[in-house]
Amino acid sequence: MTRNREIHLASRPQGWPTEDTFRLVETDVPTPGPGQIVVRNQFMSVDPYMRGRMNDVKSYVPPYALDAPLDGAAIGEVVASEAADIAVGTTVQHGLGWREYALLDATAARQVDPGVAPVSAYLSVLGMTGLTAYAGLLEVAAMKPGETVFVSAAAGAVGSLVGQIAKLKGAGRVIGSAGSPAKVERLRALGFDAAFDYHDGVREALRAAAPDGVDVYFDNVGGDHLEAAISAMNLHGRAAICGMIAQYNATEPPAAPRNLALVIGKRLTLRGFLVNDHHDVRPAFVRDVAGWLRDGTLSYDETIVDGIENAPAAFLGLLRGDNLGKMLVKV
Repeated sequence: MTRNREIHLASRPQGWPTEDTFRLVETDVPTPGPGQIVVRNQFMSVDPYMRGRMNDVKSYVPPYALDAPLDGAAIGEVVASEAADIAVGTTVQHGLGWREYALLDATAARQVDPGVAPVSAYLSVLGMTGLTAYAGLLEVAAMKPGETVFVSAAAGAVGSLVGQIAKLKGAGRVIGSAGSPAKVERLRALGFDAAFDYHDGVREALRAAAPDGVDVYFDNVGGDHLEAAISAMNLHGRAAICGMIAQYNATEPPAAPRNLALVIGKRLTLRGFLVNDHHDVRPAFVRDVAGWLRDGTLSYDETIVDGIENAPAAFLGLLRGDNLGKMLVKV
């Protein structure tokens, strides 16, 4: 416990990031001061929103600094503590991933019970990923029993949970798009009523899968998916805009959607959201998801890449859609 490895942002990418966007740096393991802890990270998350933080632009979260470690959700074991209420050996979740050892104020850590579920689950189905799916579908889009739900990037960490939660909450029909035949088959195994490979054409496939239209669209992609969803949505349809990964590496303005005028006549609601605005639903989320996991009615997938040195490759793989479910790095 003398040396620490962390991933720094070496340059700001123009378009798609590359391995050269990142730098592996070796530092000393930090020493905690009063009220602080040192965590040996076990797992860290890579997420699509991190691409936006690599740009030096104003947004809802500050951009990453050049020549400094990136950050993001992580979970690990406390190995040194100067905080009265967190003992060495405690498992905690926090926001300083992309490094082997994290120094943070104890108030920035949330203690979790590793006996309840595998610790990685606190970064996926029991963490922000799960809450994003739950709140976006039920609070933002206000899905009602019997409605038809369309989910883009449905084999990803959030989308795969959205589809299952929709079925568990009484959706009449759930449709998902994904990027390969194998992912389409996985969606069907998870209980989606219909699924298609978006490479075959989104508008046509969605029209065939939802002949009676779509009431709720959970958007992880934007672009042609959002355009197709607007065309397919029924009167008073609602779209929860979670992400637009199709545009994150674009260097030119997107061509779609070109049919936004339909929002008027159809009286659609397109609502962007951030999960941090919906912590009030956490008790209901924990109650429901814990119950579904116990009785086996909710499944979750994880794609795990081993080694902090491979975190950049994991992130680039996420942007390409290489993952099934949540993309994690085992530190």
